Amino acid sequence: MNLLITISLKQAKSITATSYFCFPSIKVLALKASIGVAVRSEKKSSLVERGEERREAMAAELDELTVVKEGEAEILMHAKNEVFYNKTQVNNRDISIAVLRIFISKRKEEHESKLSKRTKSAAKVSESGAAESAVNEEKCNGNTKVPKETSEVAEKTSTAEPCTTFEEMVKTTEGKVRVELKPPRVLEALSASGLRALRYAREIEGIGQIVALDNDKASVEACRRNIKFNGSVAISKVESNLADARVYMLTHPKEFDVVDLDPYGSPSVFLDSAVQSVADGGILMCTATDMAVLCGGNGEVCYSKYGSYPLRGKYCHEMALRILLASIESHANRYKRYIVPVLSVQMDFYVRVFVRVYTSAGAMKNTPLKLSYVYQCIGCDSFHLQPIGRTLAKNNSVRYMPGFGPAVPQECTDCGKKFNMGGPVWSAPIHDPEWVASILEDVKSMKDRYPAYERISAVLTTISEELPDVPLFLSLHNLCATLKCTSPSAVIFRSAVINAGFRISGTHVNPLGLKSDAPMDVIWDIMRCWVKNHPVKAQAPDQAGSVILAKEPVLQANFARAVASLSKAQAKKVARFLPNPERHWGPKVKAGRIITSKHISLLGPEAVNGYLSHENGGDEEGPETKRVKTEEEVEDPTPEVS
Repeated sequence: MNLLITISLKQAKSITATSYFCFPSIKVLALKASIGVAVRSEKKSSLVERGEERREAMAAELDELTVVKEGEAEILMHAKNEVFYNKTQVNNRDISIAVLRIFISKRKEEHESKLSKRTKSAAKVSESGAAESAVNEEKCNGNTKVPKETSEVAEKTSTAEPCTTFEEMVKTTEGKVRVELKPPRVLEALSASGLRALRYAREIEGIGQIVALDNDKASVEACRRNIKFNGSVAISKVESNLADARVYMLTHPKEFDVVDLDPYGSPSVFLDSAVQSVADGGILMCTATDMAVLCGGNGEVCYSKYGSYPLRGKYCHEMALRILLASIESHANRYKRYIVPVLSVQMDFYVRVFVRVYTSAGAMKNTPLKLSYVYQCIGCDSFHLQPIGRTLAKNNSVRYMPGFGPAVPQECTDCGKKFNMGGPVWSAPIHDPEWVASILEDVKSMKDRYPAYERISAVLTTISEELPDVPLFLSLHNLCATLKCTSPSAVIFRSAVINAGFRISGTHVNPLGLKSDAPMDVIWDIMRCWVKNHPVKAQAPDQAGSVILAKEPVLQANFARAVASLSKAQAKKVARFLPNPERHWGPKVKAGRIITSKHISLLGPEAVNGYLSHENGGDEEGPETKRVKTEEEVEDPTPEVS
């Protein structure tokens, strides 16, 4: 037995044939050794084969990956449509980065102002405490004559254990002062490739931990691969998790200073959990791409998702913004919270809102004052707003009352037609002018760090010139279409409104849109005066334009050019509405879908044809071949007879 234990496998391999037959125990050991050698050699060969297969698979996978660079972040994108990525959203990401930079600076300012207030209150407490201690000392010494000023200060403070209470209060106050503001935590609820989170981590100074979520395994794997690909900064700040965003936000209430929602389609299913996940004073950034629903294409669907009924007018895109804001406010109110919009943008094929979320049961009562129903005349462009609530001030108290109604009669006073009713929509300001000015200044000072600088600076410039307190807008071309008259220039029409004593501005939503606080009867009086100088052909008497022009204008319009008829950007000839940088600039196919010829409008015929020929080995007939066949059939439509 000892011999068997001491003989190694190497020695067993060198055993001669004689010893192999002479010693049976050694014979078994040698047999095992030879089998082990054979097995190890087979394993090595199989491992080599597997390694080669893996290397080939990795090489093939690397061939299908392309590096996409945006800003300071780089991601690896698969040639197949496995993980969603849309280059068009560079505008969205750039403007989000600009808003976050200002949010971080504003957050610091607010924190410092709170600390200064606490310091002042602590100083007042120290003065009152010192006075109270002096009174107590005098009383202890038997001196009942205390200075009047000292006694008055002492009466205002508590007499129970004055010295101890004062010292504890100072310590507590000083302890709070020493608390430093932590970097803001960010939640990207629907991360896909993780490009947005990576740009936040690499481009925004002072940003904290970023949590990127997705419920798709392929997206999470791609996000983790991209995090490693972007180096140590991304690895230290960004983490990717496989989770349902709704459940994750519900289980992390008030934990994130920034919550970013950018879903493929409607964000309605995420809003309830999102408003709970934002910390008090934090910012919620939300995108909606279901514009067909929000702009009135499917009113009943919009009502089921957002709780508002849309109207199909020229202002439909701004109404989409206001419907989204009203929906977020409704979800926030259920948890004694409310929102304050700082920036609301309609760009490309989506709307994007940036709102701060606060908690206050008292301030939440003002919500009905911020919402209104919209009455749109079906005959002309007249629209009117009906606020849901109002306030009644009595002495020092404020009562909240339902709004007065109806805002309009059954028939339009301008053309005699009926009204369509939509809403409720957010009728309070959708921008904060101070924030907009700060964001625009920051963007201009760091233009090299924004890939879409030209576009976002143009949009922000237009927003900065909007009237913040005027909901919706008019279209000058639609007004003229109703009257069947030639259109005055925007400068002339603006001048007439300004000379009448009202304000007017453009809108970032529509280059032909005009916002004004002038009532509709003033607008139509200006148009009547214009038609008098530029006559139109006679129309049928029941037409809306005929009814409007049949009335004499009450206001005599002055079309002399006003100084403020051009905005500052227009006067400086700053570009405000830029064309798309390339063809097929818009929404892209959802991740996981097979690209077919119906996506030509999204991706372009070249991309679709190339993908189809690649998938089918070039045997698939393209659109050009089909078109030629159709032409041949048209030339000889006689069917073959068998």
